[in-house]
Amino acid sequence: MLKAINAWSLPNGLTPLEQLEAAKAAGFEAFEPVLNLTGPLSLESARSEWVDFRDAAQSAGVTLTSLATGIYWQYPFTSADPDIYAKSIETAKYQLRAAKWLGVDVILVVPGSNVPAKDGSIEPYDVVYNRALEAVKSLAPLAEELGVTIGIENVWNNFLLTPLEMANFIDAAASKRVGAYLDVGNMILFGYPHQWIYTLGSRVACVHIKDFKRSTGSFDGFGDLLTGDVDFPAVMAALGKIGYDGGLIVEKSAYARHSPASVQNASNAMDWIMGRKPL
Repeated sequence: MLKAINAWSLPNGLTPLEQLEAAKAAGFEAFEPVLNLTGPLSLESARSEWVDFRDAAQSAGVTLTSLATGIYWQYPFTSADPDIYAKSIETAKYQLRAAKWLGVDVILVVPGSNVPAKDGSIEPYDVVYNRALEAVKSLAPLAEELGVTIGIENVWNNFLLTPLEMANFIDAAASKRVGAYLDVGNMILFGYPHQWIYTLGSRVACVHIKDFKRSTGSFDGFGDLLTGDVDFPAVMAALGKIGYDGGLIVEKSAYARHSPASVQNASNAMDWIMGRKPL
């Protein structure tokens, strides 16, 4: 497994190349870039920009693991607004192509959400579920053509809240290029990551590593690795059992002050989590 870090975990204001350099300097061997709405490595970027970044990573000796994005929070598959839905599909198609240009084989996809609309209304769960599933099914042929897996992430979206439901959703997509993008910290309020890993098995396509304190019950519970309630020995044992050998990608917020220290601390924690530090 590769010790990796996501671009969101690095200090604000860095260019993608500076992010890559900061990750390597902190001891990470792999990196996950992010697709943005605008700016560098965005929906506005030409193919050449992604290829140049891929080449820069190769020259630096850093493996690229996958391609994440937060765009689906603004443009979800589950929206009843046809313009928003169309933008979500357009984004996913671009993300799949960008991943191919980068030379990675997994994209992070938030499949939608089951939260109230601006007017306070909540759609029936089965409507939301079917809308998301149909979107993923429509994207599967392109994913198969490009050889890139659509990684469905478990997030705080009131949707796909159990490993069995996630497994059923993935299986219903009926494509070898639809899998799970597992975040081991996101289910701590209502579940156990090692159970998700065993249930999802070979469906696990990529892994985000973060920690969370249950006692907070809010977003403030996310913090430094090894300071929360994620049972990392159980997580590593489960990943080994299912034969996962991809990236273990740190996703956390950088410190408000001395932010480079948060990257170095995350690297040190990952060495312990991955058994690279002697007991």
